[in-house]
Amino acid sequence: MPLGSSSVTRNSAPASQSHLDVSDVSWAHDGAACGSEYVGGVSSHEPDDDIRSHRDRMLAGDRYLADDPVLAQENFRAMALADRYNASSIADVVLRRTILLELLGSIGEETGIRAPFYCDYGYQIHIGARTFINFGMVALDVARIQIGDDVQIGPRVQLLTPTHPMEAEARRAKWEAGAPITIEDNVWLAGGVIVCPGVTIGRDTVVGAGSVVTRDLPAGTLAVGAPARVVRMLPER
Repeated sequence: MPLGSSSVTRNSAPASQSHLDVSDVSWAHDGAACGSEYVGGVSSHEPDDDIRSHRDRMLAGDRYLADDPVLAQENFRAMALADRYNASSIADVVLRRTILLELLGSIGEETGIRAPFYCDYGYQIHIGARTFINFGMVALDVARIQIGDDVQIGPRVQLLTPTHPMEAEARRAKWEAGAPITIEDNVWLAGGVIVCPGVTIGRDTVVGAGSVVTRDLPAGTLAVGAPARVVRMLPER
């Protein structure tokens, strides 16, 4: 079965909306320096002849400026929807599902997310069926975040796709990029796990509490530590 195959498909991004003056969204883009290398570092001195919008650059996984007005507007939209979700009553199942369908790129049947939940844009997050996400999830989705079916995610887990340049001047100029995260079917991320940009965690794998995942993890393994290392294979049954 393809990863997240039973999820509800939606558009990859929301329609353009009227401009909102959101002058500072930098707080939402500080999750990257946890072990993955930044690829394609940019000097702030270089002429920038890329005619694409910064939003298109971000969606392509290329360098972009996060304080671009269009991206700031979309970030504001996602934060507003997340605020509504986090403030909603757990008894209002229909409203909470409706908000998630509007916020996320796709979400499968029988999937639950306990508030509070935080994200950058929402539309780059795709979650399969029968997945459970516990309190305090942070999903910084400047790149795609794919979460499969039957995944268990503990409290205060962080999925961090943003990357920032190692070069000081480029970082001061606010350039950044992103690398996608994939959590395959039936993975268990225990409480406090941090997953860094560009990481894939193979199906049926378990990651111990507080681990920092900086490299891909193979399927069917137990990994612990900072950085997370495979300590043993897991039985299929």
